[in-house]
Amino acid sequence: MNAELGSTEHPLRVAIVGSGPAGFYAAGQLLASQDPVVRVDVYDRLMTPWGLVRFGVAPDHPKIKSVTRVFERTARMPGFAFHGNVEVGTDVTHEELAAAYHAVLYAVGTPGDRRLGIEGEDLPGSESATEFVAWYNGHPDYADTDFDLSGRRAVVIGNGNVALDVARMLALSVDELRVTDIADHSLDLLRRSSIEEIVVLGRRGAAQAAFTNPELRELADLELADVIVDPADVELDAASAALIETADGTIQRNVETLREYSQRPPGGKPRRIVLRFLTSPVAIEGTDRVEALVVERNELVADADGTLRARPTGARERLETGLVFRAVGYVGKPLPGVPFDDRRATVLNEGGRVLDPETRAPIPGLYAAGWIKRGPSGVIGTNKKCAQETTGRLLEDVAAGVLPTPSDTPEALLERLRTRVAVVDYSGWEAIDAHERALGEPSGRPRVKLVSRDEQLKRATTIA
Repeated sequence: MNAELGSTEHPLRVAIVGSGPAGFYAAGQLLASQDPVVRVDVYDRLMTPWGLVRFGVAPDHPKIKSVTRVFERTARMPGFAFHGNVEVGTDVTHEELAAAYHAVLYAVGTPGDRRLGIEGEDLPGSESATEFVAWYNGHPDYADTDFDLSGRRAVVIGNGNVALDVARMLALSVDELRVTDIADHSLDLLRRSSIEEIVVLGRRGAAQAAFTNPELRELADLELADVIVDPADVELDAASAALIETADGTIQRNVETLREYSQRPPGGKPRRIVLRFLTSPVAIEGTDRVEALVVERNELVADADGTLRARPTGARERLETGLVFRAVGYVGKPLPGVPFDDRRATVLNEGGRVLDPETRAPIPGLYAAGWIKRGPSGVIGTNKKCAQETTGRLLEDVAAGVLPTPSDTPEALLERLRTRVAVVDYSGWEAIDAHERALGEPSGRPRVKLVSRDEQLKRATTIA
């Protein structure tokens, strides 16, 4: 190990793969170090940074997106560089990155979605909420995805914020949407939507729902939709009632909010969001596409450790619908050359240090942060603490002298990369950003997103 590593002349060189919150928090933490001095190169397969802040946060939640101001400050720090339009595993291998940097930190998130595992799930009309969210947020990979909104009812399976986002987007009026940064193709289709009822199904009870309370409460403010909750669904069993006595404030407020909804008479609005609990999907029916969803009523039972589980009662019901969204969780995908934990669907790691699958010992110079490290949990800010743990371990390893000595340099690697792919630097992203904002300004929108890779690349490489 070079004794001068971390000096101004020989800075610690770190590659971060993924430019979402975890990646940017980690970059900011590393660049803030003065001993050692760190230089960070952030790689992303997209030309636009921010990850789920750009492609996961709902368009009608602009305040949440304001966290990008923090990331913009990181991008202005000395020693930061962004290399977009570079897919690790395709345009560059993990081995090439590891050879050029003292450390490689993966913060790629969990881009896959969990399956329901029921009959009929692959019929047209059975959709991934993950893809729907990416579609209305203008993700280039999903700009051409088609969703059939011609039916009267849609069913969303899941009891978290993503399920509420999908329900709300289907219920919002065009007037509510047209002032946001929703993708234009999505706005056009939602304008023609015939959906009148959105049913949101949770397999457990009201006290076990994973919504955050602000997301649940804002449903009451929808211009076109009433919120419907059956009073019987908020009559808690003894175990759930005991749970909320000692539960955190979110669970208590959620139950209170759901009780308020159950007592509120419908306002006669043209759309309805129906929140149902203790209900699980059993099968999706249809010949050429989705025609109905068969659901089963559950009851809550306590395990030996007191954990409440949903147990089917045998009482079934058929809901006619042409559209079913699964919103039951994200999953990570294996990365070429990086050990993966198939059971947890994350990179195999301990506290952010990636482990050798045979010896379970840390692999020198290899790290993970964010959802690909811990699984899809928490809010955007949770990634700050998560990244802090990982960068702390990385800096401990620098001090211990255990990081490998690169056989290549980032400069040489980037020179080779530019012969393979059009690398978009941070100024290229700023050109895209400025253009999108300018497009949105005449209509009072924060931006109009470019959703075509060709359009993005053209704007990123245009010299003013």
